[in-house]
Amino acid sequence: MSLSVRPTPFRVVASTAAALAAAALAGCAPADSGSSSSTTSGSAGASASASATATCSKDSLKTLTSGKLTVATDKPVYEPWFVDDKPENGKGFESAVAYAVAQKLGYAQGDVTWTRVPFDAVVQPGPKKFDFDINEVSITDKRKHAVDFSSGYYDVTQAIITTKGSKIANAKTIAELKGAKIGAQVGTTSLDTIKTVIQPSSDPAVYNTNDDAAKALSNGQIDGLVTDLPTAFFITGSGEVKNSTIVGQFANSGGTPEQFGLVLDKGSALTACVTQAVDGLRQDGTLTKLEQQWLAQSAGAPVLT
Repeated sequence: MSLSVRPTPFRVVASTAAALAAAALAGCAPADSGSSSSTTSGSAGASASASATATCSKDSLKTLTSGKLTVATDKPVYEPWFVDDKPENGKGFESAVAYAVAQKLGYAQGDVTWTRVPFDAVVQPGPKKFDFDINEVSITDKRKHAVDFSSGYYDVTQAIITTKGSKIANAKTIAELKGAKIGAQVGTTSLDTIKTVIQPSSDPAVYNTNDDAAKALSNGQIDGLVTDLPTAFFITGSGEVKNSTIVGQFANSGGTPEQFGLVLDKGSALTACVTQAVDGLRQDGTLTKLEQQWLAQSAGAPVLT
């Protein structure tokens, strides 16, 4: 879920979808010299290109373990972001993105080592035991004080789910949600959405995990659960919360959309290269292809006004 959105801890339904498609060529994009002389420009451009390649090549990157890329995520992790709680299998959107970034940086799948780190620990200040984390972490100004982010790899939409027949099951507007008891995972942008967008008449219910929040929804302790839209589709479609349904999604209020980013240690020497890799995956269409493969169902929910 968005932790801004943090992943939804739920039992994973086995997926038969194809494994990660091959990503683009390794190495970072060359820099533009910007010189006005064609001869000088060519020379400077080649130099800049060589410099960029050297800086972002596998042999030059200062990773936690030389020659390896250590990638973190939570335990457990769920669809559609990962499959079977096995981030190393390349299945699920975020597992696929992690390996695509690794390939951009020159790392083969066998060079990637996965580690498990709780969401709250990822966004707290202090040294990290990973090179980057991928865990549905929304990029926020507050978090930027504690950690570095890559550029965004996914534009996030928040949504609210409920059970059929509940007091908000037929809600069409945000105003109709204000009298409901609504919950979300601690530290997430889903929780922020409750506080700043819905602004219910009672304090939101806060849970350590989305799994706990989903159980509360199943047990009737809350009327609604806010999470990111792909997770909402998974919860309602997997049967983890029986008779659950998506009430609607919340429109972007304007400006830069909420985005998930890869999390790195504050001041990490890898941040620029990881960002270049993510930007390259967006530019060459890889991110779009992976969204279509793993998140295609996450569309069509009505927008609450």
